[in-house]
Amino acid sequence: MYKYDKIDQQLVNERVAQYRDQTSRYLAGELSEDEFRPIRLQNGLYIQRLAPMLRIAVPYGLLSSKQLRKLGDIAKKYDKDYGHFSTRQNLQLNWPKLEDVPDILAELATVEMHAIQTSGNCIRNITTDQFAGVAPDELFDPRAMAEIMRQWSTFHPEFALLPRKFKIAVSGTKEDRAVVQMHDIGMEFFKNDNDELRIKVWVGGGLGRTPILGSVIHESLEWQHALSYCEAIIRTYNMHGRRDNSYKARIKILVKAIGIEAFKEQVEAEWVHSKNGPLTITQAEFDRVSAYFEPMPYETLPANDASFDTQLASNPACAAWVKRCVHPHKTEGYRAVTLSLKKHGEAPGDASSAQMHTVADLADAYSFGELRVSHEQNLILADVKLSDLFTVWEKARAAGLATPNIGLLTDIICCPGGDFCSLANAKSIPIAKSIQAQFDNLDYLHDIGDIEINISGCMNACGHHHVGHIGILGVDKGDTEWYQVSIGGKQGNDASLGSVIGPSFSAEEMPSVVQKLIDVYVQERTPEERFIDTARRIGMDPFKAHVYAESEEVTA
Repeated sequence: MYKYDKIDQQLVNERVAQYRDQTSRYLAGELSEDEFRPIRLQNGLYIQRLAPMLRIAVPYGLLSSKQLRKLGDIAKKYDKDYGHFSTRQNLQLNWPKLEDVPDILAELATVEMHAIQTSGNCIRNITTDQFAGVAPDELFDPRAMAEIMRQWSTFHPEFALLPRKFKIAVSGTKEDRAVVQMHDIGMEFFKNDNDELRIKVWVGGGLGRTPILGSVIHESLEWQHALSYCEAIIRTYNMHGRRDNSYKARIKILVKAIGIEAFKEQVEAEWVHSKNGPLTITQAEFDRVSAYFEPMPYETLPANDASFDTQLASNPACAAWVKRCVHPHKTEGYRAVTLSLKKHGEAPGDASSAQMHTVADLADAYSFGELRVSHEQNLILADVKLSDLFTVWEKARAAGLATPNIGLLTDIICCPGGDFCSLANAKSIPIAKSIQAQFDNLDYLHDIGDIEINISGCMNACGHHHVGHIGILGVDKGDTEWYQVSIGGKQGNDASLGSVIGPSFSAEEMPSVVQKLIDVYVQERTPEERFIDTARRIGMDPFKAHVYAESEEVTA
């Protein structure tokens, strides 16, 4: 993984000193709330419903064991002994004291971490596939490019105050796990017919109040121009994006308003001034950064391990875990392992400081001291030997990190919601827990198969409800909490936005509503057909009819 040089470390140290002074002046009354707000946001600090919230950057979802231990230590010392991993692969602390944040940032700086540009109207952290570098379907390892883009975007003077936040995702795999179509800019790397590296560039995607899938603005961009082309896009947006209405300020609104072709013309006209200029990525610079992401020192191992096969055959619980939580690896004899942060009864994405230390220990012992954070709010050990899998399972299980539910109904994506967020219309976590309780039967979950449930507490869609096979949105009706349900959303290459099935439901109704949706699926599915495929085949009407049948009978 990337290591700070002297310049990186100096930059972060100076930012910590600067923010410490700014915080002191704010607490002394020398800075007003309006003056301090953009400062704290650029340093990852929100003021939420009950307390501040600090969002710590995890660049492209990659962490060292040392960094994760530090996050665990910080959570224990300055928070309530846990942290929340978000859908942008970051870590959020829900209970820090405002006056402690400079000390937290100082501790982060000792392990090459910060909270810069995790909030505010700026270019947010660059994200990518959690299996980058090890995925069998990988055409291009995107981590070096993500790092180059991270350096380019950090403290970019022109883009420190955009009309709204701005998100970029990069992907280099056949199957898109970085959700490029849902980002302000999505960059899909591929090889053309001449085996040359190119980028399909998507623009204008995003969820929130107006969910829109991105449009292709460039079919085959030379990789050397990644920065200059992105800069041309963002400059065009910065000049012409709306600033009078925060709900209509995202680039997706601008692209939709003028059309992709007109927007492309403006971008191309802007690009003329920077194309082939200093922002052009040279092969030497790309090679320099790529050197940080060389393959791990893998052993030459057989494709199969007989002792592991024996352990698996005699232990159904481990076999269930392997089926759901262990993934293929491009190197023989190795696997990637997802550690579930979706244990039933726990808030999705939360990890205690003890669990963070356990994962760090597992990474050191079995995965070259590195781990990943997924968009689905889980943790990944990317390089585990087949022969070590059983031991990893035993240790993860003891720490509550081996629930075999990855990709299943209870692997719920969920924002913090109204328990924490001041923007939320309704609570999210209790809904997730009630659904987990409704489906607390692993055999039944495995029978249902692959299904994604995403929950957001408001239209900002931090829980990505629009792209859940079943999406749940908290809405406010007369100062009471209700939940709108959609079906048919999907992330990936064939991404789609879900459609609302009808009127909203109370919190108490939500477990039975989900149960009814599943009942329709089980009744209507063909062999091996996933929920999303059934929903696309039969349409919304059968689901709607079953969910609302009882209420219609009562009304009649």
